[in-house]
Amino acid sequence: MTRQPTVRNDISLAPQRPLAARLLPSGFYYGWAIVFACGALMFVSVGVGYYGLAVYLGPLQEMHGWSNGLVSLATGMYFVFSGITAAWVGPRIDRQGAKRWMAPGLLLIIVAACAVGQVQEFWQLFAAYVVLAVGSGMSAGVAVNATLTRWFVQRRAWAMAMASTGVSLGGVVLSPLNGFLIEQFGLSVATPVMAGLILVIGLPIVFFVLVWDPRQMNLPQDGLRPAVRVATNVARSAANQTRTWTVSQAARTVPFWAIMTGFLIVLLAQTGFILHQTALLEERLGSLTAATTTLSILAFGSIVARLVVGRFFADRVDLRILTVIMFVVQGTAALVVIQFESAAMTYVAVLTFGFTIGNVYMLMSLLTSDVFGYVSFGAVYGMIAMATQMSSGIGPWLIGLLDDLTGSYDVPLTLVAILTYAAVIPIYFARPPGTAVESIAVNRLIPRSAPQR
Repeated sequence: MTRQPTVRNDISLAPQRPLAARLLPSGFYYGWAIVFACGALMFVSVGVGYYGLAVYLGPLQEMHGWSNGLVSLATGMYFVFSGITAAWVGPRIDRQGAKRWMAPGLLLIIVAACAVGQVQEFWQLFAAYVVLAVGSGMSAGVAVNATLTRWFVQRRAWAMAMASTGVSLGGVVLSPLNGFLIEQFGLSVATPVMAGLILVIGLPIVFFVLVWDPRQMNLPQDGLRPAVRVATNVARSAANQTRTWTVSQAARTVPFWAIMTGFLIVLLAQTGFILHQTALLEERLGSLTAATTTLSILAFGSIVARLVVGRFFADRVDLRILTVIMFVVQGTAALVVIQFESAAMTYVAVLTFGFTIGNVYMLMSLLTSDVFGYVSFGAVYGMIAMATQMSSGIGPWLIGLLDDLTGSYDVPLTLVAILTYAAVIPIYFARPPGTAVESIAVNRLIPRSAPQR
């Protein structure tokens, strides 16, 4: 019989008081400093890494004469290796904290981003993207979300929404800046400038602001005393949140596969669309700068929608319903891009697509933390992230290949919409512990006669 998941509340953590805490007012809850720090960290790391991939796609083809499918293959490998790294580092983050992995990860991103502007052969681009992927896997999604899940439980969605705004701001600000620098000075100048942002913003945050767990500062989660903490749902009860899961135990539950399958499908479609968006719209809108501006519009929509959903809905309603809504809106927006080629409709469709992208990533983290808690979040989320990152890697390559074969983005984007609609189906089964669907699988882990803690 499989060992029962246990409850762990006695993790020994060294006290910490970072420089930033000494500069803030004594009554200020430091968890919100963690939120803004994580947002700034994601601003530079994702803005330079993830959004940079979309900006570089067209210029790399033009500079070196490489096909869309070939450059998209390298882009796809970024997601594969990022996912593998996330799965490897996730359990280690649970045991050792996120900070020790963030600094070397950011250094790898800096080196790789600089290298992209210097590549001459395809294997060099491949190597640069692999290093970029490893750095991102160490310093971005799993590390940031694992930190936030420890600082916030009842206000988790709002905290994640605000921190994730940094991701979208990276698209709003850094994508057009990156495109402008490439058009004016070329990749060899643009890439080290972008990498420099990580050096001056990202690394100081890791060293002088971040703290892994609120207990290191003798602070409560959410800034609330235990006496006034009220669980908003059964998933965020103390017992559920502090369970310890191994990956093998989680993999024996229905929600694990429901979350993984649903987001695996939708992120394949979403990432393929985003990373080909600039190449698709450059001809339609007339310039690289105009096309990269649509990434800003996309990211702006993501910011607005994520803040609204995180503030008013995600901590209060069934997360599965929100997820289904996001998937349907995203698929429909992709179809509109195909059917309407006017600039005005293009901007509207891109903005609408943007309403979904940030919430999709946030909901994947929230569903995982609701079902499996925060103690083992890194291990469980790391495996889900590996699968979804690999799927995300297939998306750009598949769309690039279909574009090469058909001479048009119509077929690939239709596929994006169909896949996004199909991803709705498994989300129904992503129920938190204590519900009917979950109990079917958990009975394999927990005997009916065993007391629940």
